[in-house]
Amino acid sequence: MSLPAFFFDRVSAEIRQQMDDVLALADQLARQRLAPDAQACVAGVADAAAGVRRMLDNALDLNALTSGGLALQPAPVSLRELVDGVQDRWGERARQCDVTLLVSYAGAPDARVLGDAGRLLQVFDGFLGEAVASSARAAVEVSLQATPVADGLRLTGCVRGARSEAWTGEDAETRVRRIADRLGLEVALGLVLARRIVAGHEGRVSEQPGPGAAHTVAFELVLPVASDSPAAPAPAHAAERPPHILIVDDNATNRVVAQALCEMFQCTTETAEDGLQALEVARSGRFDLILMDIRMPGMDGVTATREIRALPGRAGATPIIALTANADPDEADGYLKAGMLGVIEKPMKAEHLRAALATALADGDAQAA
Repeated sequence: MSLPAFFFDRVSAEIRQQMDDVLALADQLARQRLAPDAQACVAGVADAAAGVRRMLDNALDLNALTSGGLALQPAPVSLRELVDGVQDRWGERARQCDVTLLVSYAGAPDARVLGDAGRLLQVFDGFLGEAVASSARAAVEVSLQATPVADGLRLTGCVRGARSEAWTGEDAETRVRRIADRLGLEVALGLVLARRIVAGHEGRVSEQPGPGAAHTVAFELVLPVASDSPAAPAPAHAAERPPHILIVDDNATNRVVAQALCEMFQCTTETAEDGLQALEVARSGRFDLILMDIRMPGMDGVTATREIRALPGRAGATPIIALTANADPDEADGYLKAGMLGVIEKPMKAEHLRAALATALADGDAQAA
């Protein structure tokens, strides 16, 4: 990796982490009893951080597409839930722009495809971003239709709103620049990324001008039908008390974010600032799970894990999950060999913590039995 690419990756990861921390802290503040003006300030901070986060994610994804392809993570996707996700992501943003958002789905209620839900949402995000930004005091209609075909289901998504810049002609770069000037860089990035994702699925995008300012963008792609395989329920914890978690991280903001996520799942927490503190606290054996940062001054997370594993009794058997911004498979294998149960990539997400809790508590209950 070249030096510029190294710094680009590191700076991008750092900005992403900081924006996630700002969003988590803003969420914590929003839960407090604040005056209306203070609540409005907190909401403004959260909106700005979310916008930077989205723009950065789109830029990174576009860079990945340009330099060799965008990684997809296929999994069963409920089309009804996908459409609900569009409504959840855009309902409030549309209202803030004085836009009426109408979302509909046509297809089997239980239809499921094998696809990457996050990428599919990015396609809608790209076209919706332009439509909402161009349609103040008007309506934007979003629809998804699922039609059975020989290879699976043909998905036809439509976004109908005001027209921004026609995507016809030869000079695509000029059009993107005009969109960025009129509607902002986030909208332009989203549009380009949406079209690239559709093309990556061997789909196609079409435009249908309507009367007046009305304009419809449609995309089509075919995805295989997902087999029915219900998810296994999360195991119940054997103890009646809530799970008690030790959070180990040298960054104070990261500790606050992790505590907030743990509280979402009714867990109690304690914190440690480095591996040595974690080792001393873990000797008590009172934790159901340890969330262990990897890179810390003094004693790092891997060394601390080995030391904890050498402790006698319950303390030495406490499940430990790695927290790291680098989830490289080779390094992750080293964490597992050191005695960790799994890895959560930073920035930590609620669904990842939920899975870690289910795994760790099931492992702890098995050892107790």
